[in-house]
Amino acid sequence: MKTARSGPEAATTVLDRPPLTGGPPPAVGRGRAACHHGELLQGCFPDRRGGRRNGLVTLPVAEPATHAEFRRDRALSPSDIRVDPPDRTNTARAAALAVAECVRRTGQRPDGGRVLLRGGVPVGVGMGSSTSDLIAAVRAVADSYGTTLPARVVAAIAVRVETASDPLMLDDRPLLFAQREGTVIEVLGDRLPPLVVVSCLTGGGAPVDTAALPSDDYDDEEVEVFAGLRADIRRAISRGDPELLGRVCTRSARLNQRRLPKPELPLLIEVAERAGAVGVQIAHSGNVAGVLFPADRAGAGRRANACADLLGRAGIPITSVFTTSGSRPTTPAEEDRARPRRNGHRNP
Repeated sequence: MKTARSGPEAATTVLDRPPLTGGPPPAVGRGRAACHHGELLQGCFPDRRGGRRNGLVTLPVAEPATHAEFRRDRALSPSDIRVDPPDRTNTARAAALAVAECVRRTGQRPDGGRVLLRGGVPVGVGMGSSTSDLIAAVRAVADSYGTTLPARVVAAIAVRVETASDPLMLDDRPLLFAQREGTVIEVLGDRLPPLVVVSCLTGGGAPVDTAALPSDDYDDEEVEVFAGLRADIRRAISRGDPELLGRVCTRSARLNQRRLPKPELPLLIEVAERAGAVGVQIAHSGNVAGVLFPADRAGAGRRANACADLLGRAGIPITSVFTTSGSRPTTPAEEDRARPRRNGHRNP
């Protein structure tokens, strides 16, 4: 396997994972895909050839996730993929493309089939639910053929079906990902600084129609700003600097107000400052948002709980408190119960 390079123009070798084969295909194929918690940075970035590429850096989370099963059915034509829930038409299209790709790779006969989706990724709030559904289904199809499709193939299917994709088919390393190309622009490092994230919903949690959002018409001034933010987020990750990362996230959130205004953003930033957070991150095409605290600092949980209380009193719904280490999301109440006690009382 090739080693992915870091740097401003890292190659897309991170997508070139070899397929895994061996053994008879299972009767039922299974797949899983995680989601993300919006973006840390999203915009348009200049490249070394004088062009521009739209890209984003997501905040990956292990849960919730989508789980898919695919049952091959020889009575159905290869293009006949039936999905439960039935409204996931893009998932059906992606599964059909996956069938064709698996047949090409394995030489097995093409079959239609049934995809069963289960999971708890909220729809329309900016956590990548449609991409998660699609990837889980594609992986289930591949599993039913006894193979695994490389991430670059899964990404290509996702972009072909939905015109854009989140990088959920990849591992959880921080990446600058070209969402409309399905390719990695840059591997930014091995891992994010450890963060505690107070997750909340703007806009009352109402789903966002991404097709109705303005086109990516970034002007020259914005592109120049994004170039600086790209350098800053690379530096923040390499140094493990949560303060710099938080500033990048907050700046990106402010810049996105022209495309998807969040009336609550000024309040989120004010609460973050009062609670001692390092910044605010948002879904740039959804309503989920997060207030960021350094997880390795004393009192991080206490400050996160205080932040959750402030947001709740301001009428902003809190959904969870989680860490970037991939642990199970916890509620503010669970964070409080987990705090050490002294002489029967909670530590301040």
